[in-house]
Amino acid sequence: QMQVAESGGGLVHPGGSLRLSCVASGLRLDYYAIGWFRQAPGKEREGVSCISSSGEGLNYLDSVEGRFTISRDIAENTVYLQMNSLKPEDTAVYYCASELTGSHGCPGPSETDFSTWGQGTQVTVSS
Repeated sequence: QMQVAESGGGLVHPGGSLRLSCVASGLRLDYYAIGWFRQAPGKEREGVSCISSSGEGLNYLDSVEGRFTISRDIAENTVYLQMNSLKPEDTAVYYCASELTGSHGCPGPSETDFSTWGQGTQVTVSS
């Protein structure tokens, strides 16, 4: 059974850093793209970053360019989202999701482009 599970959220001051982890089971990262999404209260879920089956990362959101970096550890079947210079507007529940892509690149940034979802981890940026 395919599953993805997030961890690493928490409370951090503005300007601080967090690293989120997404552990995948029942799937191989070299066949699947993994995306990070977030949903703030009262807002729609939005795509943040993605790493393709070949290991190429991209940010869906311009607002996280230069601050967020996606990476993976194939041996650990884990994808990371390193978040630096955090801002209050980054506060949200962060989700990871997987999609079978084969040799293709990342899917689009819509929820419907990814099939398997984790339960989410809360990130709160506040002084």
